Amino acid sequence: MRHAVVLGLAVFLGAVLPAPSHGQWVEAPGTGWVQLQVAHQSTKEGFGQTGTVVPLDELDPSARSIITTARLTGALGLVRGLDTWVDLPLHRQEFNGAGTDLLSTGLGDPRFFLRAGPSLFGVGSLPVAVALRGGVTLTTGTFENDAETISLSQGQRDWSVLLEVGKSLHPWPMYVSGWAGYRWREENEAIARDPGNEWVFNAAAGGSLDRFEWKIAVDGLFGQSALDTRTGFAFAPRELVQITPTVGWRLGPGALQAGVRIPVHGQSTRSNRLPASSTFTLGYFLSWDDPLWK
Repeated sequence: MRHAVVLGLAVFLGAVLPAPSHGQWVEAPGTGWVQLQVAHQSTKEGFGQTGTVVPLDELDPSARSIITTARLTGALGLVRGLDTWVDLPLHRQEFNGAGTDLLSTGLGDPRFFLRAGPSLFGVGSLPVAVALRGGVTLTTGTFENDAETISLSQGQRDWSVLLEVGKSLHPWPMYVSGWAGYRWREENEAIARDPGNEWVFNAAAGGSLDRFEWKIAVDGLFGQSALDTRTGFAFAPRELVQITPTVGWRLGPGALQAGVRIPVHGQSTRSNRLPASSTFTLGYFLSWDDPLWK
């Protein structure tokens, strides 16, 4: 039970993370951005099958999960209308319960994407920025089918396709952006679990005033029922919607950013509990408009 609970919490921290403010604008060749962010969550609670908030471990209500993730994310323009997007997480996961203290530290599952905009196909400027992003989550993290070990990986590959849009509200120093897509999830053969495919979305508005930056985003996930491929038993589908306010301050060549991800709706099965507590983030965002190559 504890193994499954912590797996469900930890790997979800980056599953529907909103992109930085540059997210929907395909980078020009040689330009891009990079963000280093640390996220921290400490919780005793998760969402149950009916959307109510319940203890992570109903047999031990005092049990607590503590997760800290350092995440390096970046994008780089390759050719006109095409860029690449990479996300590399490092997890520290702790689960403390009656008579059981578990700890795992190491690399999580990285994500790699290619993103194409209209200019790749010779289409001129449009009223809104549009891009199509497709990619894969690899299982390079450590997955352990062991009740006494916290896994750092989901244990299967995921494939995603996302449609992104964005628009600057110039002359006002504001923008709106969003994306929506579908994630195909392969079977986790180690535990005979088909995790179920998922719809994901993100909508955001943000802006700046001198050195001050702000952003508020809503992101969510709506999954299909997971399936035990040995017995045919269907688990409750996963759902999670979060509101994420973020503020930033221009410091040096980039911006220091702080935010909080606040879950407002959720649903999950007992063996794969999703968090019902806030996650706090602190990071540094750096972009460059001078191409790395000419």
